[in-house]
Amino acid sequence: MFITLRIAICRSYCTRATKQNIIKKDSREFKKRFFDTLRLYVKGGSGGQGYSKYGGVGGKGGDVTLRCVGATSHLAKVKDKYPEKRCIAQTGKNSGKRHLLGDNGENLTIEVPAGIIVRNDEGREIADLNKEGQEFVVAKGGIGGHPGNNFLGKAGERKSITLVLKLIADIGLVGFPNAGKSTFLSAISRANPKVASYPFTTLKPQIGMMVYNDHRQITVADLPGLIEGAHVNYGLGHKFLRHIERTKLLLFMVDLFGFQLKPHTTLHRTAFETIILLNKELELYKEELLDKPAVLALNKIDCDPEGKAAEEVLQKLKNLPDSLSEIPEELRPQRLVKFDEVFVISAQDHKGTDNMKLKLRQLLDVYADQGNTELALQMKETSHIIEKSKEHSKWKLV
Repeated sequence: MFITLRIAICRSYCTRATKQNIIKKDSREFKKRFFDTLRLYVKGGSGGQGYSKYGGVGGKGGDVTLRCVGATSHLAKVKDKYPEKRCIAQTGKNSGKRHLLGDNGENLTIEVPAGIIVRNDEGREIADLNKEGQEFVVAKGGIGGHPGNNFLGKAGERKSITLVLKLIADIGLVGFPNAGKSTFLSAISRANPKVASYPFTTLKPQIGMMVYNDHRQITVADLPGLIEGAHVNYGLGHKFLRHIERTKLLLFMVDLFGFQLKPHTTLHRTAFETIILLNKELELYKEELLDKPAVLALNKIDCDPEGKAAEEVLQKLKNLPDSLSEIPEELRPQRLVKFDEVFVISAQDHKGTDNMKLKLRQLLDVYADQGNTELALQMKETSHIIEKSKEHSKWKLV
């Protein structure tokens, strides 16, 4: 009997240890995962019941509110806090003989990162949270019982919503796999993305911070590499294309020696073809992206000591749109991206990266000033129209 008891205790201990190891492993795996969409069930608290005998009023149910708390690159914290994906506010307190006015239910506040779009089950956008401190009530609590509703508390709003994150960064890196985007990000910031010599090293967006001597900070988003057909769900890049919609400037990163997805395939795209194909993919995904300020970086000049490869690409860019004749017609974009600057760099050896950092800052400042000027002109024009309409609306006594 003693031996049987010892065996049972050992089995119990082993089972607990195994479960703990599984939980720890799951926790580690969870931390590695990337969430940029999350579906939640939200419900406002029900109103408390009134007290008809003495005219008591029940408390209002709590609201479910989304609050923007700053910029992060994923929704993992929200997922971690609400693992069951159910967010329910507190019910209002009932009215009673000694407490005629029931207390309101406590509101539930869900903290989300900046750049969140909220959609309902029909896919309609119901909120857009971009600034820290911005709030949106996504499910209102029910009113408490009172004489107007026969002292019966009403149920709170309930619905399913989807949180969609679009990263907010100053600069968005766009390029085919293995173009050196992650290497560039690690060269100009303190970010530590995974760098390797095979495609699709970057499996989720990374945010790097360029810090200048005067403590100015500029954020750079490194997205998984695109491939041909990304706009129709080929490769990994299609899943993250939406993240460049909120960036202020697009940085095209291109390998001077072109792109080949697999070493044993015959399909190889030159650097010039890569630029045109990136242009095409963005156009097919959302043509408005072509209106964004853009720059081009021709990377890996460390492998081009004589500069012949770089000169060839630069010459073809200079001859656009005539040089499009060498691109198959089905791959040609309808509109061409206008590059404000073309850089020739080596991200690995840090050649040209310091000058590029300065130029990127200057460009962002120029476009910010232009945007402020245009906004001021629009406000002035609107003010003029309002004043003019006021003049015409004055009554005249005859």
